[in-house]
Amino acid sequence: MTDAASVNFCSPREVGALLRERGIRPSKALGQNFLVDRNVLARIVEAAALPPGARVLEVGAGLGVLTAALLDAGARVTAVEKDESLWPVLEERFGGRDGFSLVKGDALELPWDALLGAPDGPRHLVSNLPYSVGSRVVVDAACCAAPPDSMTLLLQKEVGDRFAAPEGSPARGAASVWLQRLYDVRAVRDVPPGCFLPRPEVTSVVLSLRLHGRHPLDRAAAERFRALVKEAFLHRRKQLASSMRGAGGGLARDPDFVRAALAAAGAPETARAESLSVEQWLALAARW
Repeated sequence: MTDAASVNFCSPREVGALLRERGIRPSKALGQNFLVDRNVLARIVEAAALPPGARVLEVGAGLGVLTAALLDAGARVTAVEKDESLWPVLEERFGGRDGFSLVKGDALELPWDALLGAPDGPRHLVSNLPYSVGSRVVVDAACCAAPPDSMTLLLQKEVGDRFAAPEGSPARGAASVWLQRLYDVRAVRDVPPGCFLPRPEVTSVVLSLRLHGRHPLDRAAAERFRALVKEAFLHRRKQLASSMRGAGGGLARDPDFVRAALAAAGAPETARAESLSVEQWLALAARW
């Protein structure tokens, strides 16, 4: 059997041969598309701009191509991988390497508060996220008590565009507002399907999120903010003056209250959810 340590994981031919030899079949249900492009890999590490000794969480480690690059850059990596057929490859490659630990399990079941809030816990999320869980992982990480200082992600372009969408964009959604309250969100570069094995049917994007600290809220206020934004985007085709009536109960049932709240936030009665800035959403949440 080929030693995983001897494989060039940026060579589609060698990776394909290893997968066949080990009987590993990439799962579409798990959103598995292994990155095999050295230039994209280097761009992810460059965009992460990690400080020496950075504690990094990698979700969906796969065959470890990004894991190796992060370790080589001096990071300490906690790698999460659900697929048990990939565990032996990761352990062969990094089992004896300082700074590496493997979490065998589902990222959707991670105890985010305990993991990111621990004194020695990871403070950066750097991942080639599986398409099937990418959105959920990013939102779960951002909404915990101690969100990562930075997230550098390779994920489906449609999802990345939605996270970065400015006010007025039809792609803007509740997650856009939640994330932008906390992070400066920037698309670094598009990644075509040919950079993966197997090739996905869609284009991907490298996305950078940097914690900015401009809009601090305590935990309770942050939860109210997210709830209000979510309620508004459930009726995104409606004008906020009507869609927000009754949101949260109480005074919000009064149309005069809703109109006054919108006016105080600098938003017209005809505004729809995607047209408001983060600052306007914060002003609305404060009134509610």
